[in-house]
Formats: sequence, structure tokens, C-alpha cells
Amino acid sequence: MRVTLKDLAEKTGVSVNTVSHALAGKTDISAATRDRVLAAAAELGYIRNRAASGLRSGKSRTVGVILPDIGNPNFAIMLRGIESFFREKGYTVFVLNTNEDRVAEAAAITAVLGQSPDGIILCPVANDAGNLATLKASGVPFTLVGRYTPGVRTDYVVCDDEEGGYLAMKHLLAGGHRNIAFFNGDCRISGATERLAGARRALTEIGASLPSSHMLSLSVLGGENRRKIRDFFAITPHVTGLIAFSDLLAYEAISVLEELGCHVPEDISVVGFDNICSDYAFPHPLTSVSVRKKTMAHAAAELLFSKMEGENEEETHIILPTKLMERTTVRPLTQDLSGKSPLKKEKL
Repeated sequence: MRVTLKDLAEKTGVSVNTVSHALAGKTDISAATRDRVLAAAAELGYIRNRAASGLRSGKSRTVGVILPDIGNPNFAIMLRGIESFFREKGYTVFVLNTNEDRVAEAAAITAVLGQSPDGIILCPVANDAGNLATLKASGVPFTLVGRYTPGVRTDYVVCDDEEGGYLAMKHLLAGGHRNIAFFNGDCRISGATERLAGARRALTEIGASLPSSHMLSLSVLGGENRRKIRDFFAITPHVTGLIAFSDLLAYEAISVLEELGCHVPEDISVVGFDNICSDYAFPHPLTSVSVRKKTMAHAAAELLFSKMEGENEEETHIILPTKLMERTTVRPLTQDLSGKSPLKKEKL
């Protein structure tokens, strides 16, 4: 049977009200009494009924987190940071995955709101203002993380994606690369648009441009792009440098390139985004643009908490700096490869 506050009161010889205050961490009782109540709760296996507590306090002590791809290490790292922040504040975090689908996102928002959370953190799918309108109409405080939707007034925490694209392209150009490909995500994602803009800015500085034949739009979900990548290199074999929208796409491209007999970085240099090598070990230590995942997670959680506490009523935009992390998947050109293909065509 479920252990109740009354059971704990009888066990410890104090009132039900005192038990409630002890479990809530209130300071109007002595430390000795609180310790006695907590010891009894542990002994009897008491589990706090958060729904009942929420009805009494008007707070559920929960936060919903809605992410586009929880299988992506980038989002897994961010989720750990968000959960850690709110755990220390006494909140329970529950997460839903949208699989980069707007219909799934709408269902996730409805499901989260049905749990009466005190706040929501959302990394939105590609530019869906309708789902954000639902959130705004709910009155529940929410903060976007990692992406934002242009034209929709919301709080958000993102990285400087435009500068990140600039740094990635600048790094390849400094190594003498000129035949550079850009594997992007859905350009309705704010980061995809801005990273491409940054790459183009770096090319403009040297009087160059990125031809459409060197751009490929891919699904940002890992493992869905191998055929498109193979087809790209079949008709664009002279590329010596590659920038990918994310580290997952970069590793997917590297896998395909290896199947084609191409070596990274000996034949093609590759730059990713997200810097997931900061937390995970991979066979290829990837040169990548750091998007400050842990800082972003903490900033988003802190911003949402300030909204939940009523401490910040201003619309807030936080843009974190990006940084290029140099590893082993990029090397300068040692010779002019113009007109030469680093790929073994017989394997295409």
C-alpha cells in the first residue's frame, strides 16, 4: 500500500503538517525533526505524490523538454545539462522526441501541456510558426534552444551560426582549398540558413562563390542520406573540402567517402558542426565548429527558470559565440588538385 503523510506522522510522532513541511524542505522546523521525518520516509519507502502537491501549490514542479532528435549526441548532451539544472532546483524533467516532424511536434506540445508543466524548452522543427503560436496561447513559459523562428517573437538561446559557417569556410580556404562542398540541412532551420550565409561571406572575401552544384540539401536525421551523398560525388568528384551542417552528417559523408576509396583528410578535408567529439570518442576526431552545447543548455534552463519565477518579463535573445575546434579531418593542400579527382571513379 502507498505510504501516506499520516503514516509518516504516526511513525515520527509529529503532525501531518510538520511532515509536509519537512518533506518540502521548509525551514520552520528543526533540522533534527526534518532528519527524523526524512529517515522515516526512506525506511517506509514514501514516494511523494507530485500531482497532489501540484494541486496544493499551483506548481507541478515539472519541466517539459521537446527535442527534434534525441538520438543525436548533440541534443543528448544538451538534455543532460538541462536536466541537471532543474534537478538541482527540485524539478522533474520529461522529454519528448519529434523526429524533425511538425505534426509530431504539435502532438508533443499538446501532450506536454496536458501535464501542466511549469515551463517548456523546445528546439523547434523547421520554421513552424503554428506550433509556436499554440505554445504562446497556452500561457506556459517557454524558451527555444538551438534554433529560432524568424518573425515569431519568443525567447531563445542559440549560437552564432553565421559566424560558425564563416569560421568553417575560412579554415578550409586558409588551407588552400577552393573546390569546397557544403552539405546543408533544411534551409527552413535557422541554423542552416545562417551557416550557409557565413560560408558565403568567407568566400566573398576572396572574390569567390559557392556554386549550386557544390551544395547538397540533406535530412538532418542521421543515416538517411547515403544514396544522395554517393550520387553527389559521382557528378562532383573534384571536391577537396567539405562542410557539413552537423557532425552526424559529416560522419555519414565520411563513411560514404571511405566506401568510395577516398581517405579523410588525405583526399578530402571535412568540417562538421556541434563538436560532439568533446564528449564522445569517434574513429575520426572531427574538426568541428563548437556550438557551446553545455553553455547553451545551462543558459536556456536559467532563462526559462527566470520566466517561471516571474523574474524576467522581457523578451530575451541569447546568442553564444562559436569556435572552431581543429582536429584531424582537415589538412592543407600540398599541391594543386584542380582538374584531378581524389575519388576512385571505378568505385562510384
